[in-house]
Amino acid sequence: MSPAAGRTTEGSLHLDDQLCFALYAASRAVTARYRPLLDELGLTYPQYLVMLVLWEQDSISVRDLGTALQLESSTLSPLLKRLEAGGLLRRERRPDDERSVAIRLTEEGAQLRERARVVPPAIGDAMGLTPEQDALAKQLLRLIAGNVAGG
Repeated sequence: MSPAAGRTTEGSLHLDDQLCFALYAASRAVTARYRPLLDELGLTYPQYLVMLVLWEQDSISVRDLGTALQLESSTLSPLLKRLEAGGLLRRERRPDDERSVAIRLTEEGAQLRERARVVPPAIGDAMGLTPEQDALAKQLLRLIAGNVAGG
């Protein structure tokens, strides 16, 4: 019988009963699994997330990118500067609104997408989830994030 068996988790201060710790441990493990794959691409995990958005939508405002990634501009700006210095994207003032900056992929940034195609299946294999479990995990995590952010 495991130490947690038979215990209720409500009000428990046992580490293994904390959903936050399970989320933290899973996040660290998954992010660590990404590291060698992303090193091959010359990207950090946050930079990879930026590139994922840009591979979906080649031109996006900084504001919309921040919204998509749930990042403040103070966190996003250094990421964009490093990606721009690396030749993967460019920032341009929008001609229709000088206050707004559009982010666009460079040719090199667009080409990196093909090399990055190995990442999702490698991570999927590492997780070992069925397609149904994968969908359920994403659904539950989005529900948790929405509930916590809204509360």
